This record gives sequence, C-alpha cells and structure tokens, in this order.
Amino acid sequence: MSTRVSVFGNPLLLGFDELEATLDRVAKMASDGYPPYNIEQIGEDRLRIVLAVAGFAPEHLSIEREGDQLTVAGRHPPEDTERQFLHRGIASRQFQRSFLLADGLLVDGASLDNGLLTIDLTRPAREEVVQTIAIKAGR
Repeated sequence: MSTRVSVFGNPLLLGFDELEATLDRVAKMASDGYPPYNIEQIGEDRLRIVLAVAGFAPEHLSIEREGDQLTVAGRHPPEDTERQFLHRGIASRQFQRSFLLADGLLVDGASLDNGLLTIDLTRPAREEVVQTIAIKAGR
C-alpha cells in the first residue's frame, strides 16, 4: 500500500482538506475531449466557457450547477428510423462535461449561436475581511 504525500499536510495550512478533495475530484474527471471547448478571460472579473456543440438544438442541451460543479449535457432525440445512411461520418453522440467553479463564481447566462454554446461567468469583487479577536483572561 502506498501512502500519498499531501502538500496540505503542512501543519501551517489549516482547513484546506476541502481544497485537497476538490483537486482529487479534478484528477478523476474524464479526460474525454468531446465536445471541444475554450475558456476565455473576457474581463478582469469575467470568464467565458465556449463549447462546440454543432448539431444540438437548445432543447437538447442542459446546463446545471450543483454546488461548485457546473455540468453541461447534450442528449440527441431518438433517431429517425426513416433515414437511410449510405455513409455516416457525423457523430451523434451524447455528452456530459463538468467544470469545477471557484467559490463565489456566478453563472450569468448561456447562449447558443452557430453551434457554439457560450456560458458567461462573473467573479464578484472580493471583500477583504479584517477581524479583531478579543483576548480573554484565564481559561
């Protein structure tokens, strides 16, 4: 049995166990390249995910956020059995692609144009919190 050494095992790094679990989840995510996607920085506090989803109509796509995970899925309707293909080179595969979002990242909306699904994200300005802790005498 091998023991994995964690960067977060340092005693000065307190409360990072959730971050370590997130890194483990990212490492286990499928490395399937379909559909291809880009992630763009479109402003100081704005990001955009663009997925190439040619052949999918808006009603065949879904975008869900559960906690820190954003999942995009594409499901084709049942095939038309009347069609007879002599050659079938265009894949009609279903997909599910997940992204882990940082705390505070907001999903502004999504649009589909010319086979590209665009999802816009915003990171609200972070407020610095200064906390003064009172020191009590004795136990």
